[in-house]
Amino acid sequence: MLDPRAALVVFSGGQDSTTCLAWALERYERVATVGFDYRQRHRVELDCRQAVRRAIVGVKPAWRARLGDDVVLDLGLLKAIGGTALTDAVAIHHAQAGLPNTFVPGRNLLFLTAAAACAYRQGIAHLVTGVCETDFSGYPDCRDDTMKALQVTLNLGMDARFVVHTPLMWLDKQATWALGQALGGDAFTRLVVEQTHTCYEGDRATLHPWGYGCGRCPACGLRRAGHEAFVAAPPTGS
Repeated sequence: MLDPRAALVVFSGGQDSTTCLAWALERYERVATVGFDYRQRHRVELDCRQAVRRAIVGVKPAWRARLGDDVVLDLGLLKAIGGTALTDAVAIHHAQAGLPNTFVPGRNLLFLTAAAACAYRQGIAHLVTGVCETDFSGYPDCRDDTMKALQVTLNLGMDARFVVHTPLMWLDKQATWALGQALGGDAFTRLVVEQTHTCYEGDRATLHPWGYGCGRCPACGLRRAGHEAFVAAPPTGS
C-alpha cells in the first residue's frame, strides 16, 4: 500500500528542488527526499542539500515534524556514458540539434525511475520533481508530456498508483521565486539565496543578490534574471 499522505521529493539542493520541497512540506504529513550522485561537475550541490535540509525546518514549525529521511543514490553511469558539459570538463554550448551540451540524456527518466523504486519501498504515493517546461533549456525530459508518460510507465511497471507532481512546470524563474516567497516568506527566500546551489560551474566563492554562482553559465543567467524580475515586481495585492 502506498501512503497518500506521504511524498518523496527529487531533491538536488538547487532553487527549484528546494521550492518543490517547501511545496511538499505544506501539503503532506511525511516528506522524504532523494538525491543523485552522477559525478556532476557541480557536485557541491550534494553538500548544499544537507545544509538546506537543516535550514528549511526552521522556516515553519510544521515543516520540522514532516521532514523525513534522505538518501543519495549512485548514478555514476551517467558520467561513464559522458559527452555532456555537466559530467565532463568541456565548455558549455548549444549543439547543432538545438540542445545545449548540458543536456544529460535520460537523466530525469533515471531520476524518476529510481525515485519511484525508493518510494515503492517506503510506501510513498506522491513523487515531486522540479522539472519545468517554461525555463527548461530545451531539455525534452523536462516536458509535461514526458512526465505524464513516465507516470503511466511507472505505475504499469510497478503495479502501483504513484502520482508525479511538477509544481514548477508552467512557471518561469520569476514565478518560482514568488512561489517560494508565498510558501515560506522572507526566511525561505533568504534560505534559497544563501544555501541552495544552481551554478553549473559549482562556484560557491561569490554571493550575489540572487545566490552563489559564477554569474556566467546558463543556470546562473536564469536564476539572476528571475530574481531581478521578482524583486522589481509589485507586491501581491498592490
